[in-house]
Amino acid sequence: MALVELPEIKFVEDDAEKVFGEMVTVFQGFTGETLNRADPEMLALRSFAQIIIQQRVLINRVAKGELLRYAKGIVLDYLGDPKTPILQAEPAISIVRFTLSIPLVTPQTIPVGTRLAPEGAEGSLLFATKVSLTIPAGNTTADVLVECLTPGVIGNGFLPGQINTLIDPLPFVASVTNLTTTAGGADTEDDDSYRERIRMAPESFSTAGPEEGYKYWAKTASAAIVDVAAVSEAPSEVTVIPLLEGGIIPTQVVLNAVDEKINSRKVRPLTDKVTVKAPTAVTYNINITYYINRDRASESEIIKAAVNEAVKSYQLWQKSKLGRDVNPSELIWRVMSAGALRVVVTAPTYVNITELQVAQDATVNVIDGGLADD
Repeated sequence: MALVELPEIKFVEDDAEKVFGEMVTVFQGFTGETLNRADPEMLALRSFAQIIIQQRVLINRVAKGELLRYAKGIVLDYLGDPKTPILQAEPAISIVRFTLSIPLVTPQTIPVGTRLAPEGAEGSLLFATKVSLTIPAGNTTADVLVECLTPGVIGNGFLPGQINTLIDPLPFVASVTNLTTTAGGADTEDDDSYRERIRMAPESFSTAGPEEGYKYWAKTASAAIVDVAAVSEAPSEVTVIPLLEGGIIPTQVVLNAVDEKINSRKVRPLTDKVTVKAPTAVTYNINITYYINRDRASESEIIKAAVNEAVKSYQLWQKSKLGRDVNPSELIWRVMSAGALRVVVTAPTYVNITELQVAQDATVNVIDGGLADD
């Protein structure tokens, strides 16, 4: 939701010269004296003015902090409460397969809370089953949902097969392994995301199914969701597409959580058919050669590091929003701002991305072309 352009707000005057001038004027009016620059009274008034200015700066800061646009921390929490509470940290989740050593004649139960760990984690990061699992007699495998016991992004990104250590030994269980990449973990919602969601909250009060309303309810499913698209390509049909932090494509588990939120009887209009699906990834490559000004040769190592960070920031920027076109001009600007003299880009080229899609980087090749003259 775009912000309306408003002038900078100031509740009390905190300009040093203006405040000091007002104090001198008041003093001269009361005493009937005309002060000179070197008078002791002038020095005393300037000292008092500094105290008043500091108080006024604090007043402006506190007063602005009560406005949604500027609020932070606990003040922002109070502005959102109770209609729009902040989203707390959430654990990463995955699907894990338990495999028995032999088929049994009786069902094998895997208790809820059975702990597992990623390979090499040495117990520093644990996952646990969310529900009790029963492997039927005669079968050797069954799948169950697990979640990280440490909420936050720390549990994200473990590839299939990497969670393979059973912490709580169970009879006849030969192996465990995750079938899906762990995802959905999110830290406590940051101020900017929370502020945007509070701003969108009034859209959720309508029962007519507005676009912003669907976006609002989708974001309440997880603090890891950074962007949502809601489109209607046919009457009474709505498609909702969430995107996770860092440009990660949501797993089916996350999609199910969004679907549960949006299709609630208190949220979805009865006439709407709502479908939740993952965005379509449109891949692009990065292939650039950059040059450093010969006059800045002594800074070349610093500039090289800054250029690599600029490319990484571009990758994140490009995939952090649905429908964001692949824009090589943005890449050039970031690399130039990092200190490069000029940049030759052979990839990417400009690509139009729809709101159902998200750009995802594939291969990245950043070449240092050496020193060059202006």
